[in-house]
Amino acid sequence: MKKIMLIGDSIRQGYDKFTKIAFENSAEVYFPKENCRFAQYVLRTFSDWHAESKFGEDVDCVHWNAGLWDCLVMFEDGCLTPIDVYAQFIDRVCKRIRLLCPKAKIIFATSTPVIESGYPKPCKFMRYNKDVEAYNAVAVDIVKKHGFEVNDLYALLKDLPESYHSDMTHFYTREATDLITGQVVKYISDATGCEASSINYDDFFSKKEDAIGI
Repeated sequence: MKKIMLIGDSIRQGYDKFTKIAFENSAEVYFPKENCRFAQYVLRTFSDWHAESKFGEDVDCVHWNAGLWDCLVMFEDGCLTPIDVYAQFIDRVCKRIRLLCPKAKIIFATSTPVIESGYPKPCKFMRYNKDVEAYNAVAVDIVKKHGFEVNDLYALLKDLPESYHSDMTHFYTREATDLITGQVVKYISDATGCEASSINYDDFFSKKEDAIGI
């Protein structure tokens, strides 16, 4: 069976279990239990997650993202990770993944849009789509130079109605989860040749409660 790693923040936590189900007959899918947070945290911890997966060098695909924690603004004093520093970490993460997964097809997913008006005012934690877009642009430029493919989740979701959001940051609704998982599965399937099976979302979404409890 093929071996697939999913690395990323809480956006990844919305589709990882469903991606695992989609490939249950064709691939082993590993993802950390924890939120993968900042680009710097991915750099620090990827080797630990890789060891935990027990895949060794036999990894066929790594699908990863980092950015929403980096462009988070607290108390309106700027993004937590300055964009030039973010660029350095993204570049180093690319090298780290390639070092530990030399045979893998590597896919970078862009950070997803937010509902700026959904954050309470005044707000300790804030995100702005202009920052998300800027950080995405920097990351995409770098990962493409490393020969990685880009799964543009931002473009997929940016024009959707607010009803697809479960809150101002996340897309844990049934409709959005189906859409995001479908695109993630397609990119991985195209990269690896793994056949994906359909997903029964009824096991995870009740009629009364549409959002995943994450």
